[in-house]
Amino acid sequence: MPAVPPGSAPLVLRGREVGLGAAGALRPVVMAVLNRTTDSFYAPARLPDDGRALAAAHQALADGADILDVGGVRAGAGPVVDEAEEIRRVVPFVERVRAEVPGLLVSVDTWRAGVARAAIEAGADLVNDTWAGHDPALVEVAGAAGVGVVCSHTGGAVPRSDPYRVEYAAPVGDAKADPRDGVLLDALATLRAAAEHAVACGVPRASVLVDPTHDFGKNTWHSLHLLRRTGALAGLGFPLLMALSRKDFVGETLGLPPEERLEGTLGATAVAAWLGARVFRAHDVRATRRVLDLVAALRDEAPPLAALRGLA
Repeated sequence: MPAVPPGSAPLVLRGREVGLGAAGALRPVVMAVLNRTTDSFYAPARLPDDGRALAAAHQALADGADILDVGGVRAGAGPVVDEAEEIRRVVPFVERVRAEVPGLLVSVDTWRAGVARAAIEAGADLVNDTWAGHDPALVEVAGAAGVGVVCSHTGGAVPRSDPYRVEYAAPVGDAKADPRDGVLLDALATLRAAAEHAVACGVPRASVLVDPTHDFGKNTWHSLHLLRRTGALAGLGFPLLMALSRKDFVGETLGLPPEERLEGTLGATAVAAWLGARVFRAHDVRATRRVLDLVAALRDEAPPLAALRGLA
């Protein structure tokens, strides 16, 4: 078996260390997806109804989630959702989850500083800026409040746009370099700069996550290559988030629609966890938690939960 690579850094949100397992070992962190929309690409994640959404939050905690990521706008193209409507969809629900499901940390998936500010006031612990600082005031809002922030890589794509013939320059000056590493080098440079900027804005270093943001500003070849290079991304020294769940690159690799991408997602999750990723954004919390617990045992970071064979 190959040597186990080091995992990426610990994650701390509002002073609470996330994913701390037995004897102080780091445990992979699961971020459950909950969308307050009617048009998310994966239908079971569409939870605009308050009662169903709250029940899903309780279930996510029971299934092993550490963080709930609440979104109010579909990532891809669709009907316009202005800031006021996004706040209406997200902020009262964040406040309710904070009050009724205290075991979950709460993330808000937004690129708007105004939404981030309102969600933080309602109790959000983390701002998941999927669109890579499109609103430069967002990271300043997170820093002023001392909450966490996700720094993303989109290759310059603007919110709610789909990639079209995206290209990244191949490495130069090294004959042995993999020509496909252009997307990796771009991601490393972007994420390093964004993370350090977040720290300069007041976000605690251990509360800054980095996310290569598969599919955003990338084609399937790019996303697959970034998954292969998870170890390099983990080496940035910040908690590494992987949002792999039922993504298009998984579906295109296997020729499957979103509802049939669970096995592919779990395979990608296992690879990323083995190579050092720390946080996993997931639609299927229970299955993801089980895969991550197995990988943690394989990495010798956690014991089996019921080691009875040959002993009883």
